[in-house]
Amino acid sequence: MIRIVIQWQDQFGHWQRFQEKHNQADAYRTAQARARSTGKRHRLVEEAGRLLDLLES
Repeated sequence: MIRIVIQWQDQFGHWQRFQEKHNQADAYRTAQARARSTGKRHRLVEEAGRLLDLLES
């Protein structure tokens, strides 16, 4: 099972960890909803550090 980490970008350009999920579709929905509600950039990253997706509001 892969782990997908949801991260968000702060005002200084640093990526902050938000949550970790095991289901990619659920992680995408969560990150997309949070990106819309906060107006901040979010990304999905595998546990190995590979970028899966980048979401903006």
